[in-house]
Amino acid sequence: MLGRIRSARRAASSLHFIGGGSTTNRAAAATNILQRYEQQTQQSFLHPTAASSSTSHFFSSTTAPLSSDFLKSYDAHVAERAAMAGGKLGGIAPKPLDAAQTATLIDELRAASSSSPDGDRLVELLSHRVPPGVDEAAYVKAAYLSAIALGKESPTLISPLRAVELLGTMQGGYNVGTLVELLSSDNDELKACAAEQLKHTLLVFDAFHDVVDLSNGGNAAATEVLESWAAAEWFTSKPDIPDKITVTVFKVTGETNTDDLSPAQDAWSRPDVPLHALAMLKNARDGIVPEKDGEIGPLGQIDELLQKGHPLAYVGDVVGTGSSRKSATNSVLWFMGEDIPYVPNMKTGGVCIGGKIAPIFFNTMEDSGALPIEMDVSNLNTGDVVDIYPKEGEVVDRACDEVIAKFELKTNVLLDEVRAGGRIPLIIGRGITSKARVALGRDASVADTFNLPVAPEDTPKGYSLAQKMVGKACGVEGIPPGQYCEPTMTTVGSQDTTGPMTRDELKSLACLGFSADLVMQSFCHTAAYPKPVDVVTHHTLPDFIQTRGGVSLRPGDGIIHSWLNRMLVPDTVGTGGDSHTRFPLGVSFPAGSGLVAFAAATGVFPLDMPESVLVRFTGTMQPGITLRDLVQAIPYTAIQNGLLTIEKKGKKNVFSGRVLEIEGLPDLKCEQAFELSDASAERSAAGCTIKLNKEPVIEYLQSNVVMLKWMISEGYGDPRTLERRIARMEDWLANPHLMEADDNAEYAEIIEINMDEIKEPILALPNDPDASALLSEVAGDKIDEVFIGSCMTNIGHFRAAGKLLADKKSATLPTRLWVSPPTKMDAAQLSEEGYYSTFGTAGARMEMPGCSLCMGNQARVEPGCTVVSTSTRNFPNRLGQGSNVYLASAELAAIASIEGKLPTVDEYMKYMSTVDATAADTYRYLNFDELPEFVEASDKVEISDEMREAAKKLSIL
Repeated sequence: MLGRIRSARRAASSLHFIGGGSTTNRAAAATNILQRYEQQTQQSFLHPTAASSSTSHFFSSTTAPLSSDFLKSYDAHVAERAAMAGGKLGGIAPKPLDAAQTATLIDELRAASSSSPDGDRLVELLSHRVPPGVDEAAYVKAAYLSAIALGKESPTLISPLRAVELLGTMQGGYNVGTLVELLSSDNDELKACAAEQLKHTLLVFDAFHDVVDLSNGGNAAATEVLESWAAAEWFTSKPDIPDKITVTVFKVTGETNTDDLSPAQDAWSRPDVPLHALAMLKNARDGIVPEKDGEIGPLGQIDELLQKGHPLAYVGDVVGTGSSRKSATNSVLWFMGEDIPYVPNMKTGGVCIGGKIAPIFFNTMEDSGALPIEMDVSNLNTGDVVDIYPKEGEVVDRACDEVIAKFELKTNVLLDEVRAGGRIPLIIGRGITSKARVALGRDASVADTFNLPVAPEDTPKGYSLAQKMVGKACGVEGIPPGQYCEPTMTTVGSQDTTGPMTRDELKSLACLGFSADLVMQSFCHTAAYPKPVDVVTHHTLPDFIQTRGGVSLRPGDGIIHSWLNRMLVPDTVGTGGDSHTRFPLGVSFPAGSGLVAFAAATGVFPLDMPESVLVRFTGTMQPGITLRDLVQAIPYTAIQNGLLTIEKKGKKNVFSGRVLEIEGLPDLKCEQAFELSDASAERSAAGCTIKLNKEPVIEYLQSNVVMLKWMISEGYGDPRTLERRIARMEDWLANPHLMEADDNAEYAEIIEINMDEIKEPILALPNDPDASALLSEVAGDKIDEVFIGSCMTNIGHFRAAGKLLADKKSATLPTRLWVSPPTKMDAAQLSEEGYYSTFGTAGARMEMPGCSLCMGNQARVEPGCTVVSTSTRNFPNRLGQGSNVYLASAELAAIASIEGKLPTVDEYMKYMSTVDATAADTYRYLNFDELPEFVEASDKVEISDEMREAAKKLSIL
């Protein structure tokens, strides 16, 4: 089956539905792929063990006797899904049809006659259960409908007119070329119908120019399409946002993080939205009663609230902290959103209200067409029926007819985003409208139709480092806070638990090639303990990424960030589908899979430039103090200064939604700098910059050029993308320069941290990465398990831990120790230096390079145990059910593994005296330009003149 899917993808990418191409070639290719699928056996429906909700009338398994073999199989699948979760909320929707199933369905449509008893259902399934865009199944559907519409195939149950109408429901991609071609049809009815479909199709890309050419040549239908695009009928034909929205409150008190909404243990099911949604809030908490604790969320509660007759609004004190996973938004909207016509198993709309909504989660809500609102939620309780007045900014309790809360929308564009079905459709649609107006000889402005972002009134006296970097990516000096912009994306990252969703989003965007300069895919979250669905992803996702010009890593290579950071160009801007995509060079704005797909496909990123908070370190690092202690000193100091609170009700967080900009540590190696930038995710910051001197950056890029050449020699693809990135790095090295903040740059807050005053380690307390304490305040706590790994570590940490373990006095450790280096190169070097032997002698459990325990979706610690971890965050139940997790340095973690407890400060310092004595040897980093194996491989790689020229053009931008 994997071979058939790969064949379908290659065939699909060879077609030219999007850009045009000849009728003969399209029809022939369509016929060929259908014939290939007809020769294959029908794929059986998968039988997962969990489920979700919401079914439509045509999902019913109680139908008349069936004559169709396909429908018999399909209805068995429908019945199985409907019975999941005990049938609560009607069970869950069946999976969308894949390419093989679509081909089988088409085969039955061909064989059917107008009197066939199952004819209507076959047509309905083809209409509603095939994903749009450039999904493989969409290709099969578009090829069949195109053949009918173009008269290349005799119609049976679907007429040529109906075929054109159905092509118009497919959003863009494989359907567009046929619709454009029909604008020149001799059949006036088909011509008019094709024009009508194109008026509401946004993902036309280069086919836009084909329509313009036809219009300029006197084609009246094409001109009609252009006029419609210019008038924004695709937008104005949609219902306006009502003045009043009535909802029933579903409130989750305290903090809801994305692990609560999309648990890591259930990451394998994320692409199957209704199935994955069952895990939302599966762990019992105040006011939430799961259907099955630890497995299925509060379906009964949701069902009871829905009986009030209104849609539900998700309400919480703090909502959406943590990871960037769009699956969290998908789960909320599955229960609280609206169906999207002709798009199976995805929803839009819905209302999310939070006292504080984490910025990435807010953005994914925007991207999905939901209405996120920040306001005081103290007067909202589960079961309340309230009227929301989005244009007036008021919430009225229906029971007493009183205003119980007031709010202001984040931007004046938000309601347009909801009306358009999301921020991404709005951006693309506005662009189409503007281009159409220009093509018709009019002004490009669309201010008469849309609420456009309002520029800030005041221009800052100076720009911060982040504001300059984003400015450079926009072609200007700087971008002031509050300014909407669309910076060029130089680097985009994707990892494997969000990658399948990003793939689906790219298909829905009709993307067959990346516009971002470098897009990289990793497999760090699932490689060590892959489930069957992960194995399929490991086999199929690399090809998907590479055929679009991206770079794909391999299972076992290691953590996304440890690789992606080595592909960065200084002072550039990027994003990634992981909340810890926090560049140590340049600046990145992590996002959900929808926005990451948009950035990869279009090469730009919609951004309301955030304010910045400056953290300035002064003084000198004291003996025994590590960078991880400086990481935790940031929230620790903010708490002391009254800028951050631990209490979730009325949560205060000066960093939330702002860029964290760090100064005072200019000589850090880039690997060290990432430890600081990485942790900005736990502050809910929008991004992070670190001011570094040229010398460590030059050293890093010289090493990275060799590594990327080695990758080419090892067969990593896409080689042209790697060549182009190497050329850009070499261009920078030929003239190294780094941007700096203006002396008069303005910040929302300036936090000074005197390193002379940090005399002992600072830890994050269980189970909140903001909650901080000095080691002396928690010394003596018994420790059961220790984890040394995650993107917060580098090779130096493992050498330090190894040296501490080598000096331990007892034969066995009193704790269970987990060790997982970030990359396979780190693992190889540590093994060569003898540290793997040390870890093995100590009884450590050695994990495959990658994320290991950090996300909690693979191996987990024992329920209820107490852990010291070097991982990124310690939300409840993340590393293990009911576990209590301290976050600390690798050095303190190693000492805790030896002692079986958190040591006293004196004990810690005694251990650290041995580490400090050999610091120069311990804290060496992987410089690939000094490793013979890598240098020899890189010497054999030549960068083409074409890629050098392409790199020079990009460097000018």
